[in-house]
Amino acid sequence: MPVPGAYRRRVTVPGPDFTPVSGEEPPGLYLHIPFCKSRCAYCSFNSYACQTPPAAYLAALFTQIRYWGAQQWCRERTFTTLFVGGGTPTIYGDALATLVDLCLKSFSFTEDAEITVEANPNTVNEQALSALRRAGVNRLSLGVQAFSDRLLAGLGRSHTVAEADAAIKAARRAGFVNINLDLMYGLPGQNAADWQESLAQALAHGPEHLACYELTIEEQTPFARLVDKGDLLLPDEDEALAMAECTHALLAQSGLGRYEISNYATQGRECRHNLNYWHNGSYLGLGAGAVSCLSGFRFSTVREPGEFVGLVEAGKLPLGEGECLPLTARFRESVVMGLRMIQGVSFARLHRRFGLTPPGYYGKMLEDLQQQGLVEVCHDHLRLTRVGLPVANQVLARLV
Repeated sequence: MPVPGAYRRRVTVPGPDFTPVSGEEPPGLYLHIPFCKSRCAYCSFNSYACQTPPAAYLAALFTQIRYWGAQQWCRERTFTTLFVGGGTPTIYGDALATLVDLCLKSFSFTEDAEITVEANPNTVNEQALSALRRAGVNRLSLGVQAFSDRLLAGLGRSHTVAEADAAIKAARRAGFVNINLDLMYGLPGQNAADWQESLAQALAHGPEHLACYELTIEEQTPFARLVDKGDLLLPDEDEALAMAECTHALLAQSGLGRYEISNYATQGRECRHNLNYWHNGSYLGLGAGAVSCLSGFRFSTVREPGEFVGLVEAGKLPLGEGECLPLTARFRESVVMGLRMIQGVSFARLHRRFGLTPPGYYGKMLEDLQQQGLVEVCHDHLRLTRVGLPVANQVLARLV
């Protein structure tokens, strides 16, 4: 795999304990589409508002797909997931199906590969969704966020509840039997009753997967500036906790099992692409700002779409920064990411990959967390307890 000299000089030199990943599992492929009809007030993703996305970006992505599909690392592996995210990938309309088709032809995929496309409700219709199904997409992730026009407007979302309902119904008619809905709680002007109503309306559609995230105020966003001015009224800590408790109670009754801190699914419909991230597996990311991790070697693509296109058109690799983490750093990262999953992280899996286990590596620190009732060992897995889950960030910060 050729790496340009300028990029190679920015790669962190691995320490003496760096070793290749052993027991590697099939990788995933991620494509980033960084364009949306409008940019939400809370968004810190690498996304850009535009009504007509540039054709040149898609052409550059096609070129990158063909290039990486021919590289030895990719040719030697069979991918198990493809995730087209953003931004709003479906802003490209019918051309998106062509993109998916090229991916499936350029890389080797398992027969039961999970092929996901993210969409916003007002960028899809039954015809476009049917084209995606014919291209091989078998999982749709809709960014609904709230079943309340008042709350959607407050977030700066460009769709309505009616459009969300219509998109979900259109997806079912197009043949999607694996649908995820993204929802958010802790929104400005939202209370526990509002959140319960959003959950109820979401469940009425019978989704196979729900991602329920608490709003986080990210730096350099419009919401962050409003918070600094004292002009954004957010639910207090008790109200947000009530929303979280409502989530677990209501979804447990609905048949959606919690398998990650913020994710719920019916049996067998857990997002396999994200599970690979949480297992700290290998993945190739293509598109502006995408990140890749190939057998422990992590690197990024340049973030700005225009620069990405320009480099690709000039025949150059659009690479940003990279690093090869030492074995112990990759072990810690795998523990922290794995603890996001409700079942926790497997001692046997960690030992197979790194020759290390949490008790042996963390020692007294882990014992202290266990004595505080924040983590526990169950069936060869280290996992967060019911007490530890609500304060997961604080627990994980101690293990980094």
